[in-house]
Amino acid sequence: MSKIEQRLSDLGVTLPKAPAPAANYVPYVVVGDIVHVSGQISMEDGSLIRGKLGQDATIEDAAVAARNCALSLLAQVKAACEGDLDRLVRVVKLTGFVNSTGDFTDQPKVVNGASDFLVEALGDRGRHARSAVSAASLPMGVMVEIEGIFQIA
Repeated sequence: MSKIEQRLSDLGVTLPKAPAPAANYVPYVVVGDIVHVSGQISMEDGSLIRGKLGQDATIEDAAVAARNCALSLLAQVKAACEGDLDRLVRVVKLTGFVNSTGDFTDQPKVVNGASDFLVEALGDRGRHARSAVSAASLPMGVMVEIEGIFQIA
């Protein structure tokens, strides 16, 4: 077990299997020492986490959904690193999309669910640049989708 996976285990977290792409794209692309991970949608135990902020979902529920997106991002990085998550040097940038109404303005609080988890799990290598934006809708009605850029060794 890698040091990162041991830390996750200490937090009571098990990485999911890296989700397969839902359409004609790849889940990640490695360019040199950079991994670009396609958007990971909010899921829990194989079920979609759906809802729209400002309408039928709470910030707290959406932050959990964002955290789950971060788990899927790490699962994709592990796959890109051929199973050795300790090759992860740092999280470079996240872009979070929040399914929300036009008047909802707390997207950063939602994406904090992913950011806070990555820092808790990875320490300084989890600190990253970030964008958090609203979307009128997301695939299959999910609450959150997050894509990421990671540096690996």
